[in-house]
Amino acid sequence: MKKLNFKQIHHIAIIGSDYDKSLHFYRDILGFSVIQEHHRPDKADVKIDLKINDITELELFIKASAPQRVNYLEAQGLRHLAFATTQIETDIKMLKAQGVKVETLRKDDYTGEKMVFFYDPDGLPIELHE
Repeated sequence: MKKLNFKQIHHIAIIGSDYDKSLHFYRDILGFSVIQEHHRPDKADVKIDLKINDITELELFIKASAPQRVNYLEAQGLRHLAFATTQIETDIKMLKAQGVKVETLRKDDYTGEKMVFFYDPDGLPIELHE
């Protein structure tokens, strides 16, 4: 069977409910830089393109009227977003200092690698994995 020609993940799209809280979290706390921002009155939202790194972008849609996320980690669909890090303990301290809810550091059951979950302003689980 022929495979698709995937090269990399181009972008990840997230819907937030509060412009100020979401932009502060992704730009100021996580350090993603704003590429461009579009206010879309016809869709009653704002689309902010953020640069995660040289390869991957994050599309942040702000739409206050969007339904709330089913906040159960094991629900069907996207489970969580995960980022690799080289200094997980330092990252945890930085997140906590910014008032971000961070779970207890744990180890992957199979690899023994360190991992931790934290949450964006709308409860989206995000993982750091070392």
